[in-house]
Amino acid sequence: MTLEKFVKTRQFLFWSVDPEKLHLLNPEAVVETILNYGDWDDVQTLIKILGIKRVAKIFQKQISNWRTNYDEKIIYYFKRYFNKYA
Repeated sequence: MTLEKFVKTRQFLFWSVDPEKLHLLNPEAVVETILNYGDWDDVQTLIKILGIKRVAKIFQKQISNWRTNYDEKIIYYFKRYFNKYA
């Protein structure tokens, strides 16, 4: 499955994006949305598509910014998850 197909199957998670423009989403936006709002199967599918190292790298870059859209519990969990498995 490609990232674009995955996004289309989970488009309800991207409610703020025009459905006609879902194909324009970059991997960073997809990672943020899936880690914040997706379920465990969504996270695992994302990792299969992008690879765990790439997802971890994107996540680490995003949380290193002064402003982040991640909930603190999400940050806490995925920091530990990626440190162990990536």
